[in-house]
Amino acid sequence: MSKALIRRAKFREELIQAAERAIAAGGLGAVKTRELAREIGVANGAVYNLVEDVDELILRVGSRTLARLDAALTSAESNAPASPRETLVRIAVAYCDFAAENLELWRALFEHRMAPGKPVPEWAVDEQMNLFRHIYRPLADLFPKRTPAELGVTARSLFSAVHGMVLLGLEQKLIAVPVIELRKEIAVIVGAMVDGLTGPAH
Repeated sequence: MSKALIRRAKFREELIQAAERAIAAGGLGAVKTRELAREIGVANGAVYNLVEDVDELILRVGSRTLARLDAALTSAESNAPASPRETLVRIAVAYCDFAAENLELWRALFEHRMAPGKPVPEWAVDEQMNLFRHIYRPLADLFPKRTPAELGVTARSLFSAVHGMVLLGLEQKLIAVPVIELRKEIAVIVGAMVDGLTGPAH
């Protein structure tokens, strides 16, 4: 790799890290290319030699957030042997913990909107969808007769339920719930949902 490419890669990584710090401190609205350029020591216009646009910059930060979320969910799964039900409870609680500890970066994953008419890049979609494997695998153990499509619907339904609880529970302007209580409620409700899905009628 040439020195120019090495230098570009270095500035690109520094730009993404600077944007990550800005979002963590002040949310998506804190991403200002002029300020980020000044922080890493490049001209404002040089930012667009490092990333295509602000959308890509935010998605790259999101990629780092998703990677850390993936690691947190993997850790929750592997703490000790567990039944599929317990695994689903663990990853739901781990999701809550991650959101609480990385609130603005977590929010940015869902609040960011691409420029009108611009689709989310395939690589970003793939990274997002890859996280569903944490839910899909224990569900496949619980429901071996379900098709992949059916398991996919159930996985998304469970995620939506947990995400909604976390979103409202952590929203300071509405009905904020202490994290310790939110964790307990999520564990109870996810356990109850799984029990309902695996009951005699199913």
